[in-house]
Amino acid sequence: MRKTLLFLVAAALSQTAFADMPKTMDGRFVDAEGYTLYTFDKDTTPGQSTCSGGCAKKWPAAQASAGDKAMGDWTVINGADGAKQWAYKGHPLYRFADDKKPGDTAGDGFREVWHIAKP
Repeated sequence: MRKTLLFLVAAALSQTAFADMPKTMDGRFVDAEGYTLYTFDKDTTPGQSTCSGGCAKKWPAAQASAGDKAMGDWTVINGADGAKQWAYKGHPLYRFADDKKPGDTAGDGFREVWHIAKP
C-alpha cells in the first residue's frame, strides 16, 4: 500500500512539475498553449538570455514554473528579467508577441536573428 501511494504521489508531482514544459509539434517546439517558440542569435552564452526591455516585450520568455526542473537537454534558467525561463541545449526560448494564435510562425526569420526552435 505504501509503495503504491508513493508511486501515485511521485506521478502526480512529475505531471505538475513539468506541466509548462515545451513540447514538439509539427517539427518545432511550442509552449503548453501551442504557441511557437523561438531562439535568438544574440544569445551567445549558453543558458543566458540577452533579450530584455523592449526586446522582452516583443519576445517574451518561454516561462517555466517555479517547480520546473532541468531534464535531459531541457534546462530552466534565470531570464534577463529574473523570471524562470526554458532553454533547450543552452538556448533560451521565447514566444513572439505578433503570433496571434497557437501554431502561428510570424517570428521566423525576424530581422534575420530570430528562428523557430526545433529539436
